[in-house]
Amino acid sequence: MDMPIASQDVLTPKEGLAGRLRLNRPRALHSLNRQMVRDMANALIEWRDDPDVRIILIDHTEGRGFCAGGDVVDISQNVEGHETAARAFFFDEYRLNHLEYTYPKPGVAFMDGVTMGGGVGIACPCRYRVATERTVLAMPETTIGIFPDVGGGRYLSRLRGRLAQFLALTGARLDGAECLRLRLATHYLPSDRLEEAKERIMAQPFRTQAVLDELSEEYIPDAKIMENLQKIDRYFASDRLEDIIEALDAGADEGDGWAAKEAETIRKKSPMACKVSLKLLQESPYQLHFVDEMRMEYGIMVRLIHHPDFKEGVRALLIDKDNRPNWHPTNPQVIGDRDVEAFFEPLPLEEQWRPFDF
Repeated sequence: MDMPIASQDVLTPKEGLAGRLRLNRPRALHSLNRQMVRDMANALIEWRDDPDVRIILIDHTEGRGFCAGGDVVDISQNVEGHETAARAFFFDEYRLNHLEYTYPKPGVAFMDGVTMGGGVGIACPCRYRVATERTVLAMPETTIGIFPDVGGGRYLSRLRGRLAQFLALTGARLDGAECLRLRLATHYLPSDRLEEAKERIMAQPFRTQAVLDELSEEYIPDAKIMENLQKIDRYFASDRLEDIIEALDAGADEGDGWAAKEAETIRKKSPMACKVSLKLLQESPYQLHFVDEMRMEYGIMVRLIHHPDFKEGVRALLIDKDNRPNWHPTNPQVIGDRDVEAFFEPLPLEEQWRPFDF
């Protein structure tokens, strides 16, 4: 296979016994565009049978973001009239996610900084996921009218209690200590130890677990989210959006400021996206393999990016930045089960997502 030269938005060097995927768009918090996704996938395919590559390291070159997700502004502007461009991004992104998930060599993701959406998608398939004091992890897709994709249904639905529903609906941000406690991260290292960790892993990849254990922070800050687990389980117990909001409102009426805050947060999200997300979290545990999850998520995404809430959410949050989206509809009660289920109908066979064929 002839490999194209990697763009400067992502660097793919081989160092020591490692293949490196280095995100290099600091001004965009290393948001993923289609070329970056393709370059990373091509590098992984090239290294798949390379005996000199024993491990994959994923990080960013500089700046405060590991990866803020997909470049949704560009995607939203390529839906109407350029449908193939918007679809193609997700098709290729999910191929990368699946390639990582099924890759025969271990990966290490250094989630040092903002790790959201697509950033979670490239980090979570890795065997080792390193958080730091600068980690900010979230799946905030309902804010822009879509859902926690890139395998989010699989990763979130396997969390304890009702954390999945809480994180998907609110887009809550987790710090490094919380990521470790919830097992979204495998290790917590101070950021000033990352370079040492990388150098040692590239030299002796068979000692990766030991290196990360040796450099892990002896004192890890308290994971604040653990204090709210009982509230999360109680208020987010239902799979119906209306029930969750009603429960939070009831808690607010009883003087629970946390419940009032979360109710206000959810009311700012796309009702359609929230309902689709809750349905996803019900369906994902029944997807036997990751390939099934990706196929389902792609079908949902293809339909949801044509719903008006996606373009409106991107406009309000990222383009005009007025934070006043006009959702369609604004009232979740008018969205019936059949409206939600329509997003989960399989695409025609010729349009369905498929992984790389090896």
